[in-house]
Amino acid sequence: MTTPEAPSFAIEKLYVKDLSLEVPNAPEIYLERDAPEVNIQLQTGAHGLGDGVFEVTLTVTVTAKLAEKTVFLVEVGQAGIFRIKNVPEDNLQPLLSIACPNILFPYAREVVSDSITRAGFAPVLLQPVNFEALYAARAQQEQAAATAGAETIQ
Repeated sequence: MTTPEAPSFAIEKLYVKDLSLEVPNAPEIYLERDAPEVNIQLQTGAHGLGDGVFEVTLTVTVTAKLAEKTVFLVEVGQAGIFRIKNVPEDNLQPLLSIACPNILFPYAREVVSDSITRAGFAPVLLQPVNFEALYAARAQQEQAAATAGAETIQ
């Protein structure tokens, strides 16, 4: 009789998959003295690479605008390769949507801040993100949409 192997989780590699920085209104934008309005968007994605190996990407997009002028736009795709073995199927999605982005976020935050500073602007320090709450909200939205779809069919 064989005993099931214990669940395991390992980080294989962390890397910047995509990095884009735009300052479309340079050099005139550097003469502006008003503080820009900053918009931050987060997106996560995961896909299997086979045999319990997954790539998870956290994409952070930071856009700063003054009125209709874009001051800067930074998009960072911080990714990681994770080896996940013997984890029950119902625990896999939360692991990929919560634990992995929590690992990636500090690296993405550093790349965003460094890129904006190198572009000649004051750094934007991203506040901590509760990926568990985001996951729960998304699951709730999907469940509500599925319920609404089922009601429409009947």
